[in-house]
Amino acid sequence: MELGLQGKVAIVSAASQGLGLATARRLAKEGTRVVMCARNKEILDKAAQEITTDTNGEILAVGADISRSDDINRVVDTAVAKFGTVHILVNNTGGPPVADIENLTDAAWSDGFELVLMSMIRFTRRVLPYMRKQKWGRVVTITSIAAKQPIDDLVISSTLRPGIHALSKMLTNKYAHENILCNTIAPGFILTKRQEEIFSARAQHSGTTIDQEMKQIIDNIPVKRMGSPEDVADAIAFLISEKAGYIAGTTLSVDGGQTKGLL
Repeated sequence: MELGLQGKVAIVSAASQGLGLATARRLAKEGTRVVMCARNKEILDKAAQEITTDTNGEILAVGADISRSDDINRVVDTAVAKFGTVHILVNNTGGPPVADIENLTDAAWSDGFELVLMSMIRFTRRVLPYMRKQKWGRVVTITSIAAKQPIDDLVISSTLRPGIHALSKMLTNKYAHENILCNTIAPGFILTKRQEEIFSARAQHSGTTIDQEMKQIIDNIPVKRMGSPEDVADAIAFLISEKAGYIAGTTLSVDGGQTKGLL
C-alpha cells in the first residue's frame, strides 16, 4: 500500500529504543526523512546508523532531554535547518515510575508532568506553524492503555495521559480544516525494555517472577500474546498516511483487544 510519506519530514522522540525506534525505522522504510531524538546520544547514534544502513534513508540524530523546553526547541530548529520544515510529529516518551500514590513525591509528579504532558505540548506548539504554512501536518502521540483503562500501579501515567487525549481532540477541532490531523495511539502490553521494568517491579513487590507476571497479563489478552514495537509502528505509519486522511481526533488502541470499554 502506498502511504504517501515519501519525502516527508518526521520528528520521532524517545527514538533510541522501543516504540520510538520501531517507528523511526518504519517511517524510514516509507522514504520519510526522520529526525530521531533521545537523551543517550551514543545509543541514539548507533540506532540511527543501523536504520540508515537498513533503509538507505535520510536520518538525523539529535541528543535531547525532552523534559526540557530548550532541548525540544533545539530538536525542532535542527530539523528545520536540515530539512526545511516538519510534516510529521510522533510524540513518544518513557514512562513514569511504577509506584502507589503514597510512595510518589511531589518531585516525581513534577518530573512526570514535564516528561509526559509538557513534552507533547511543547513539541506540538513548535511544529504547528510549519504545518499550518504548508497546509499539511500529522501529530500522533503515543500514550498507553492506562489512558483508557487506568492501571493501579501506574498512577502518574494513568492520571496524565488522558489529558493528552483531550488536547489532541481540541487540536483537531481547531486545525483539522487546515489538513493538520492529530490522533493518539494507546498501546497495550508491548514487549519493550520499559515493559520488562514494569514486570520486574511487580514481581519484586508481589514475590513472584517476571515470567509469572507476564503470563498473568497474556492470559487476559484476547489474542494471547504480547505486542511487538512493530505492531505499534505499523499502526502509526497508517495513521499519519494519506490513506488515513479522514481519521482525526481519535485514539487507536493497539492492545490485542485488552481494553474492555466500548470507547
